[in-house]
Amino acid sequence: MTTTMTDTRRVGGQVLLAAPRGFCAGVERAVSTVEQLLEHQAAPVYVRGQIVHNRYVVTALEERGAVFVREINEIPEGATVVFSAHGVAPTVRAAADARGLAAVDATCPLVTKVHREVHRFVAMGYDVILIGEPGHDEIVGVQGEAPEHVHVIAGPDDVARTEVRDPDRVVWLSQTTLAVDEVSTTVAALRQRFPRLIDPPSDDICYAAQNRQAGAQRLARECDLVLVVGSANSHNSGRLVDVARAAGAPAAHLIDGPEQVDEAWLSGVHTVGVTAGASAPHSSIDALLGWLSIRGYDHVVAMPVAHEGQLFALPFEVQRRRSQSAAVDVTATASA
Repeated sequence: MTTTMTDTRRVGGQVLLAAPRGFCAGVERAVSTVEQLLEHQAAPVYVRGQIVHNRYVVTALEERGAVFVREINEIPEGATVVFSAHGVAPTVRAAADARGLAAVDATCPLVTKVHREVHRFVAMGYDVILIGEPGHDEIVGVQGEAPEHVHVIAGPDDVARTEVRDPDRVVWLSQTTLAVDEVSTTVAALRQRFPRLIDPPSDDICYAAQNRQAGAQRLARECDLVLVVGSANSHNSGRLVDVARAAGAPAAHLIDGPEQVDEAWLSGVHTVGVTAGASAPHSSIDALLGWLSIRGYDHVVAMPVAHEGQLFALPFEVQRRRSQSAAVDVTATASA
């Protein structure tokens, strides 16, 4: 049973459940893209990279006929390929075109916005300093827009080594899943070195990441233990653990599901906080709540920090195929 937040320090087995949690609109769009393609065309549907960074999601889609690959040359010519929510570099799109692939772009629209900002600023003669995790799929894709003029830094310690063409024409952008405080610290260091540093037109950190970070901070203040549902390769999920610990959580752990919970973590714990990264499915959250309930943590208190009503339309290619499939079904029914 879930109630609204009342007495958050009730002694006993209590769970504070952050809201929002789990899938964001961009992830919902990406996963639905693959699901819809599998429904309206014959398998396999190829996906370049993990559609989202969650092993349960990937496994479930594989069972339905999705095939995940690292490189475009692993895909048969003429097949369908989906670009993941993290986005891809222009060279990947070109490689897909060269193989005659039917490409479906499931890039999160908020990530696409960062790509467009890079393209626009570089065209204006700026160098872009991109704050993020080197090697992360999102960062690789964004840097690929202009590799010679996009400089990736992980944090303040990297600022001193960054070389640009013109110190007066520099703009900073960031990976969408970073922690707000971390970005602020890095930007402050950048501004010391580049006093005329330009800010992005709008905050690059996505609303979903910010909302989940705010929830993790609140859980940290109210709970004895914070459990974050998400996969180890999910940057946004890992950040929630960092945020909770920085906010004073006595203990915080990242788990894919209840099978990864060490029951020793519950020793002396009265209040467990539960949240989930934007790439974690609600089924994994429900499984954890069920596991906790069996162990006496059966009073679940909802802890809302924001309302998310954002929806992203499915890619045009998916909508078109769905319409074509519906038309075929209508024709078949009329002929019967």
